[in-house]
Amino acid sequence: MPNGRTNPLRTKHLFSPHQVIVSFSSLSLSLSLSLSPQSGRSRPRSKTLSGGIMASKRIQKELQDLQRDPPTTSSAGPVGEDLFHWQATIMGPVDSPYAGGVFFVMIHFPPDYPFKPPKVNFQTKVYHPNINSNGSICLDILKEQWSPALTISKVLLSICSLLTDPNPDDPLVPEIAYVYKNQRSRFEETARAWTQKYATG
Repeated sequence: MPNGRTNPLRTKHLFSPHQVIVSFSSLSLSLSLSLSPQSGRSRPRSKTLSGGIMASKRIQKELQDLQRDPPTTSSAGPVGEDLFHWQATIMGPVDSPYAGGVFFVMIHFPPDYPFKPPKVNFQTKVYHPNINSNGSICLDILKEQWSPALTISKVLLSICSLLTDPNPDDPLVPEIAYVYKNQRSRFEETARAWTQKYATG
């Protein structure tokens, strides 16, 4: 890291290494036990069951990729041993009013992932035209523009880009979009104040 500074993603803002790094063998064993038939008779696999197995393999691969090549401005990993429930940490972009903030985001994978997008919500309050008070995000790749080729790493990068460049023409909070378009200095002042209040310390 430049200037000898410690990357805050690797210190206090996310999980300890023992929490983030999930034992793939234990997850696989747990999954196989929970999905195995209770009797000796063979049963046809349901679509939901097959989808859940496919989703778990894809999620495991994405987790391995994130650990091998983590993004510079974000980090993510499972909550406990629940492979379908992640928490992410996003650092406020330096060229935005969110600079210096640490934003926590929850990620829930559906059983038919990656054919359906994950549900992504901010836990940290943020003053932004595309993020509402419930933490919902107006981002096209999480809706109609989702593709199975996308990954959580790309989703996190897109969220960082949204913090840098809001989209006031497709707002989730029209009042904030109006301020952004017509009173930019007021928008930036309020966004910085919220960042200081909710996303630091």
